[in-house]
Amino acid sequence: MKTVVVDKIASITQALTLGHELRVATTDIPCEEGVVLVVEILTNKSTYNTLELTSGRMAKVAKGDVIVGALGHRQALFGYSGHLPETVKEGDIIQVLNIGGVLGICDSANPEKGRPFDARVLGVVLQFPYLGERIGVPARVGYRRLDYNATCETRNVPVVALAGTCMEAGKTAAACAIVARMRHRGLNVHAFKATGVSLRRDILAMEDAGARRSMIFTDLGVVTTTAKTGPAITRALLTEMSQGEPDVIVFELGDGILGAYGVEAILSSPDIRKCLTSVVLSANDPVAAWGGVKLLREQFGIEPAVVTGPATDNAVGVNIIRDKFGVAAFNAITDGAALGDRVIESLNLTPKRAVVEAE
Repeated sequence: MKTVVVDKIASITQALTLGHELRVATTDIPCEEGVVLVVEILTNKSTYNTLELTSGRMAKVAKGDVIVGALGHRQALFGYSGHLPETVKEGDIIQVLNIGGVLGICDSANPEKGRPFDARVLGVVLQFPYLGERIGVPARVGYRRLDYNATCETRNVPVVALAGTCMEAGKTAAACAIVARMRHRGLNVHAFKATGVSLRRDILAMEDAGARRSMIFTDLGVVTTTAKTGPAITRALLTEMSQGEPDVIVFELGDGILGAYGVEAILSSPDIRKCLTSVVLSANDPVAAWGGVKLLREQFGIEPAVVTGPATDNAVGVNIIRDKFGVAAFNAITDGAALGDRVIESLNLTPKRAVVEAE
């Protein structure tokens, strides 16, 4: 055991409230998802070279920085693909797989992002949970462990789910527009992110838009969601976020309907589908919108309330979606109020505040 002074602490470890002087172990390091490591950055990068800190700020990372992250895997279409190493020990070289602080072995890199940072393992962060005893145990992410037997209880609170055709389809922008409109109409909103890879940026954006409370799957000790964890996470977070008397729950399904992060498994779960009052589809283009609507209707028995995303960036896409698919379409950036109003209408909610004409 030794003391290490670290430069940057990744947001993936937020629940642990770590300081910059940490006790670490250099032997018997568990090689499991969520185990918190201290690593030294070995390379420089000109792109994708920041780390999301526990404060939510983005900090530039450079060669020589000592940072804190957590072991995990990633399967991102527009990012890095990587896996958990079989073993990990002091001195091993691994990679930083995302800006939230996920650490693993990179298998494939997106050309636009360049190669990920290489990092040398310095040790595993220790916590001391036993009062009055200096017995250190390896730290793990999350406020609590995921309960795979969790049931879904929404207490009759209306639920809005945002699903996308793939990552970067505008889901978070749509979620923020919807949350903001709901707050403008006097509704109290709780928001969460159910799938993806650890990064708090999206739920922080929802908070900025007016969500009174937010959570993310990492709070349950999950670094990267899968078909195994996705449904249990969604049940647990729906139940948790229904507390505190919200008027509505809004949640984002990161990645796409077809992907490695568990969205398909979530939408295939009858008990979860029963909890969904309204589903918003974000699509990159009209063909993606067609495929997304078709999948929702035919595979999951879900009728989308509205389509948004880059497919609605101008009137051409909007008209195609409305005419060809019979689904309302609004752009989150240019017509966010109308998008929010359409979702409120689909929930049969009575706003507590009237529409202001100037909006």
